[in-house]
Amino acid sequence: MPANVRKAFTSNRLMGKYKLRPPYQQNDYIGWIKRAKLPATRKKRLDQMIAELKKGNVYMNMKWNPK
Repeated sequence: MPANVRKAFTSNRLMGKYKLRPPYQQNDYIGWIKRAKLPATRKKRLDQMIAELKKGNVYMNMKWNPK
């Protein structure tokens, strides 16, 4: 996990919510952020992931129902 992502989880107290997500979502989020070529895009994606984890029922801009 990239240091900036870990720091975002820690500062937003979201590591627990991240760990509750299925492994495929955890991998998708990290890979999606890492694949961005521009720093601005990486930040935008990180911000989206943080917002979705806070909301709880969204995954990649799609409705998600945790079981």
